[in-house]
Amino acid sequence: MEFKILRRTVVLECYANKVAREALRDIVEPLKNMVSEMVEYALKHNASQKTLHRVFYERYRRQYPWIPTRVIKGAYRDAVRRAKSFRERLKKGKAYTSKPKVRRVTIVYSDNQDWSIESGSLKIKTHRGWVELKYGNNRQLHRYLYGGWIPASELKLKTDGGRRVLAYITFVKVYAVLYDKMNVIAVDVNENNITIAIFKNGVLVEVIRIETGLGKIVIAYAVRRKRISKGKSTKTREVKKKLRKLREGDRKKDILYKVVRFIEELARENNAVVVIGDISGDDKGRMEKGKGRKLRHRIHQWSVATLIKLLEDRPVHVVRISERGSSSVDPFTKKKINGYSPLVIRTAVRGG
Repeated sequence: MEFKILRRTVVLECYANKVAREALRDIVEPLKNMVSEMVEYALKHNASQKTLHRVFYERYRRQYPWIPTRVIKGAYRDAVRRAKSFRERLKKGKAYTSKPKVRRVTIVYSDNQDWSIESGSLKIKTHRGWVELKYGNNRQLHRYLYGGWIPASELKLKTDGGRRVLAYITFVKVYAVLYDKMNVIAVDVNENNITIAIFKNGVLVEVIRIETGLGKIVIAYAVRRKRISKGKSTKTREVKKKLRKLREGDRKKDILYKVVRFIEELARENNAVVVIGDISGDDKGRMEKGKGRKLRHRIHQWSVATLIKLLEDRPVHVVRISERGSSSVDPFTKKKINGYSPLVIRTAVRGG
């Protein structure tokens, strides 16, 4: 048995009155200056939140006395995350500037003492006192709020200075995951289908194949995008509008969520471990090298990494295994094999 902490974030569309708008507006511009300065310092000195607090806190309290203390502490987190993300992109060669540009900022309340949800409104503490952000009916919020989930301490607010404010509220729940190591759900992800092998006490009892058609969706939408943008710039308003209506990402996510829900039910019914091949974005990048444009696009759109993340965000025990040599080497004898057999299933038979 293991204890697994799951997190779910609800995006709440709120509306601010005049007092709330002015209070948030007073915070946003100074916050942008603070985050920009701290990101630059964090990149140069590889600074942590603790270091940023020691270097900047006293000065910011004198310079911006009206900004709540915990908003300044929330800016530390934002700056450290931005610096870490930029370093990773720089390492992969995906950064196109010498330092990150802070165009928009998120107001982060790092402690739930400064915000609460009461009677259909989100109340937050500002330099003008407590202000209210009204929101409409939200089934997702109510499901987590009254379903045993606990609101995390952090609240994020995004605003453009108008009435509309987006609030990001994270809920946390601890699950006790029960499993038997001899019971395994082995998952093999292919372009257009997902094969699931069920093992009980180390013995294969059932094989299920789910036709997802994700590869066909990728090809079909690539053809549509090419037809829509033929002879036109993709930056024009008309082309952008048509491309948004394609909804490729929504269709693919819907299929993946249904597959993940099915695998989760199988794992819980059989008290089993979920075993899946460990394929990351870097692995897909290596697979794309030397391939043609169309094949690179199909590999890039392969949804295996997304499926793994979705499974790991469920109350089941997930084990990743390497797929190196899965098509050519027998893991038991280390000899070359003639026929293809997915490594996840062979390893599950062995009990790994």
